[in-house]
Amino acid sequence: MAKAFSAIVLFLVTLEVSQVIGAVNYCRPIVANDTDQIQFALNLEFLEAEFFLRGALGKGLDSFAPTFARGGPPPVGARKANLDPLVGRIIEEFGYQEVGHIRAIITRIGGFSRPLLDLSPQNFAKLFDEAFGFTLSPPFDPYLNSVHYLLASYLIPYVGLVGYVGTIPNLSTKNSLSFVASLLGVESGQDAVIRTLLYERGNQKVLPYNITVAEFTNKISGLRNKLAMCGNKDEGIEVPLALGAENRTNSNILSADPNSLSYARTPPEILKIVYGTGSEYKPGGFYPNGGGGNIAKSFLRKA
Repeated sequence: MAKAFSAIVLFLVTLEVSQVIGAVNYCRPIVANDTDQIQFALNLEFLEAEFFLRGALGKGLDSFAPTFARGGPPPVGARKANLDPLVGRIIEEFGYQEVGHIRAIITRIGGFSRPLLDLSPQNFAKLFDEAFGFTLSPPFDPYLNSVHYLLASYLIPYVGLVGYVGTIPNLSTKNSLSFVASLLGVESGQDAVIRTLLYERGNQKVLPYNITVAEFTNKISGLRNKLAMCGNKDEGIEVPLALGAENRTNSNILSADPNSLSYARTPPEILKIVYGTGSEYKPGGFYPNGGGGNIAKSFLRKA
């Protein structure tokens, strides 16, 4: 019996170690040229542009720069959100900024057709249910009010931010480095504004649920860490002192590592998160048919 128990323990430990080793491989930088790495970001820029413009104004990229979509299908399920004047103005500005990002990338290195995007309440509800581990009742609606919309927005810019941080060290030219750093600057600003607005409401209960805003952010961050499978690179707006800046504060308005440096993610990690499947090979979530560009499509071809 003792030998059998020891064998089981050894098997489980070996299995766990092998899973960790396998996960580490997916956390390493991929081999790709500057153009493909920068173009990959268009997937997230399209997502942000459509979500912000449609949430603030009820109309998206096709109403402002239709040629940028290059014939790609319009998003599914997005609608104008019920936003207060301050949040509405901020989200509208973010939408215009994303149009500028798309223009900059297309002009600098070329683009690809906008992938099909699922911005429906049902898709967001599914993601929030997975984050909490149970079904929220009623289903989470990102367009219901400002708090709901900010929580839904919490899902998106941070992924772009850590993606740009992960891209910069692997670029080969000064022009590419400068360009991506410029995109990162605005992306990080958007994320900081969203997190600040949520922190201001941190102890507020998200109606009709008996759950605080801070708890929502912790669950969303936990889901992204779980899907990416590369350790802790994501934290909510309130954390234990052990995770706060210099272990002196519970506030976490800017998510960062123990030295207050930004976390970084690779394209496979990003795809695992935005697909909502935990696999860069299996589309879903915001991208029912997968992302565009050579990097995203290379994983789809291997599926």
